[in-house]
Amino acid sequence: QVQLVESGGGLVQAGGSLRLSCATSRSIFRFKTMGWYRQAPGKQREFVAIIRSDGTTNYADSVKGRFTISKDNAKNTVYLQMNSLKPDDTAVYYCNVRDLLNRDYWGQGTQVTVSS
Repeated sequence: QVQLVESGGGLVQAGGSLRLSCATSRSIFRFKTMGWYRQAPGKQREFVAIIRSDGTTNYADSVKGRFTISKDNAKNTVYLQMNSLKPDDTAVYYCNVRDLLNRDYWGQGTQVTVSS
């Protein structure tokens, strides 16, 4: 079993920045991908960003150029740096990892609220 602990959410004004962290209970070398998803009230959970074991990344079009996903192998942690935040970015953000057997694990979520 893999535990994921997210942190870094909060309330920020439009144009501001936040950095989310997701610490894993296992070495991140066990994971094929690590990513972030979000779910706004009344909406389905959506993809935000992903980083693969080789370091390559992909982003949702809505966050390209504003968000950056990265990982720290030594700390077994994945980050999401969010800049130029907009009210539409308001959501619960979830960390996801997929292991070498294609099993998915999710964090408990962290609230991000962007005020206009």
